[in-house]
Amino acid sequence: MLFYEIKVAYERQTGEDNPGKVKETYLLEGVNCTDVEGRLMTELKPYIFGDIEVKGCKQVQFYDLLESPEADRWFKARVELITVEDNGKETRKTVSILVQASTIAQALKNLNAYLTTLDCELVSIQRSPILEVYRAVK
Repeated sequence: MLFYEIKVAYERQTGEDNPGKVKETYLLEGVNCTDVEGRLMTELKPYIFGDIEVKGCKQVQFYDLLESPEADRWFKARVELITVEDNGKETRKTVSILVQASTIAQALKNLNAYLTTLDCELVSIQRSPILEVYRAVK
């Protein structure tokens, strides 16, 4: 999967005060930064009044995405995959898995259910700044 993490900034009403500038992070599946930036602007246009500025776009790799439609947050887990060669030599490769859940406890539960299919060790899990994930349209 080829994903791009895009950070955008725009002005939004932040309560009774004057509008304030907010920064948000999105994850989009796509071909390149130009492709995903255009798609994100199309997705956000109905919700944003005024100018929106792309602060950054970078390619990121995830071993897998564990989606849960009823959840509203994303958590990034770092996992060490363990393989044993025919000669008995053990190798470890660290990968990232993105987990959608409502709480970190639920994310850990979903992740542990998935990890039972792999020979691996959980290194860390933390809340991700990603607000929304947009998959490529097929």
